[in-house]
This record gives sequence, structure tokens and C-alpha cells, in this order.
Amino acid sequence: MPSIRIMTVDDHPLLREGIAAVIEGQEGLELVAEASSGEEAIERYRTHRPDLTLMDLQMPGIGGIAAIEAIRAEFADARILVLTTYRGDVQALRAFRAGAQGYLLKSELRKDMLVTIRQIMEGKRRVPEEIAQEMAGHADDDELTPRETQVLTHVARGEANRDVATALGIAEETVKAHMKSILAKLQANDRTHAVAIALRRGIIEL
Repeated sequence: MPSIRIMTVDDHPLLREGIAAVIEGQEGLELVAEASSGEEAIERYRTHRPDLTLMDLQMPGIGGIAAIEAIRAEFADARILVLTTYRGDVQALRAFRAGAQGYLLKSELRKDMLVTIRQIMEGKRRVPEEIAQEMAGHADDDELTPRETQVLTHVARGEANRDVATALGIAEETVKAHMKSILAKLQANDRTHAVAIALRRGIIEL
């Protein structure tokens, strides 16, 4: 059978080298391209058309989610496995909505990467059990709107309502209304609790 042609996308050279070492030692796997950013990933996907792309999420420039969306928009049959440190259920959900077929934590890379690659090539999906349980537990939750996410991101930076209002060009009362909705949706006790929940679940990043 022909080898599975793989592209790795990560801005850390040492991680790419580690993945390359694992792949090169496996029969039936071939590393055909590497990229260090979302922009490079899109360009090199067009050039090499890998069977599977291993995609990081947090990178300079275009991030992993946007890169997945761009690749899948152009190549509907692209298979993409996310490799990330993010354990948040919202981040995983965004990756799957963008078009990823699998989600693997970097801490599980050595143990599960090869098995996961073959599962995805067989048409299966893969998500760590702990994240799958978190996703199921929040399946019926109301999601934060883009504006609420913006507000909470500013709050997470330590900004007061007045500062958030100025930064976003909205009234301070509007910020307060957004925060009330955010607390209800996240079932948070206060602003600090809401920020902690949002960071843990991957709703916002700092």
C-alpha cells in the first residue's frame, strides 16, 4: 500500500523534529512537508497535497483554526489532526467546526499519535475522552456571542467596565449588560470566576 503522506504545522522546530523522527521510523508513513505558520500551511498544502496534516492551533499570524478553515474551503477532502496543548472543550469544538477530524493533546503525542493517524485515515474521528466529556457536558449551554467574548477578553486583561467601553466604542451600561449575560451563560459567580472558566474552556486566550 502507498505510504500515508504527512505535513506537520507547528511554530516550534523541536516539536516538528520530534514528530519527524517518529514518522521516519514508521513503515507506511512519509513526511512530505513542514510549516511554521498558518500562512505556510495553506501554501504548502497546495503544493504537496498531503494525505494528513498535523496542525497546531496557536501560531503567529494566521492561527490553526483559520488555517484549517482555509484548507478545507479549498480542499474539501483534507484530513487534519490538531496537535495542541489546549484542553478546553470550546477550542476543540471550534477545531471540529473548522473541519478537523481529530484532536490530540501534545502530552499524548508519543503514546497515541500513530494510532490516531491511522484511525483518521480510516475515516474515524478522535478526541481525548476528558475533552469529549467536557464537550458533552456543555452541549446545551448558550455560547457567548462574539461581542461577549470581546468584552470578557478585555476584562481578563484587568480592564474596568469604563475602559472596556472605551476600547470597544460602546456604552458602559452595555458592557455591564454583556457581563450579566456572560455570568449567566458561564454560571460564574463573578468576573474573576468567569475569566477563569473562559480560560480553562478555551473561550478566550491571553
